[in-house]
Amino acid sequence: MKNIFLALAFLVALTTIAQDKVIASSEKAEVSGPVMSFETAVLDYGKIEHKSDGNRAFVLTNTGNAPLIISNAKGSRGCTVPTWSRDPLAPGQSTEIGVNYDTKRIGKFTKTITLTTNSSEKTKILTIKGEVQKPATAPVAPAKPTTSPLEVK
Repeated sequence: MKNIFLALAFLVALTTIAQDKVIASSEKAEVSGPVMSFETAVLDYGKIEHKSDGNRAFVLTNTGNAPLIISNAKGSRGCTVPTWSRDPLAPGQSTEIGVNYDTKRIGKFTKTITLTTNSSEKTKILTIKGEVQKPATAPVAPAKPTTSPLEVK
């Protein structure tokens, strides 16, 4: 029984040492090239008013060790228009990927923006979603009573 306990303790010690070495070697592995890091890859507009401001922005930071170049940003449909800087993004620098959704379209929406870059992750898909509410209808004024020409006054 004592030998079994010692054998198990030895196995546990070896496993722990091996795991520590794997973790240490993975921490030493450096990232080479540009790396895209986003605060969020999904922007939720929530419920918004009809014809309200549809401008939002994704915040992007280059956490790599080389300049990041965004060569293209394309919305999934014409109602989603992205904007971005054509200048290289230096390591540690942040920028915004602007997006404008056409809020004249009523109802729920989920649209994507596809970025094409020089990072190891060649393309990155960002998502916007929300719901454009129906416009409030103006109260209709009651019709004025009309008198018939046949009526006698």
